[in-house]
Formats: sequence, C-alpha cells, structure tokens
Amino acid sequence: MSYEKVRQAKEMIIGTKQTVKALKSDHVKEVVLAADADDKIRSKIIEAAQEKQVPILYVDSMATLGKVCGIDVKAATVAIIR
Repeated sequence: MSYEKVRQAKEMIIGTKQTVKALKSDHVKEVVLAADADDKIRSKIIEAAQEKQVPILYVDSMATLGKVCGIDVKAATVAIIR
C-alpha cells in the first residue's frame, strides 16, 4: 500500500507547493496523493507529475497521510525523493 511506501521513504517532501517545486527540479521518484484532497490541488499535482512522467500513488485520506508523515495536520501530497 502507498502509506507503507511513505513510511519506508528515506527522504520525502510534504505539501503541495513543495511537491510541485520538487517535481519541476526533477528530484521526485513518486508522488503520493490523497483522494480526498481538493480538486484544484489534485489537478495541479497530477498535471505536474504527468509532465515529468512521475508515477502517482493514491491514498484514501489526507489525515492518515499526515499521520504517516509524522505531522499533526493533514497532508494532501507527499513527494518521495530519489
């Protein structure tokens, strides 16, 4: 499951702005995107990832993704770094 990939990631970036920035600089191996994220956020991440041909993994919950990342707030996206 994608939550497990986040748990095992040695280096990751949390958040939409930071994920888009990392995608533009070609540092991202995979993107994890919460299905319950706002449509505007999802479309921005999907577009940036497709442009760089980076695979997108989907998870159900922003709240769970935030907890898996070790933060106390929800997370819409996580970029797993190369």
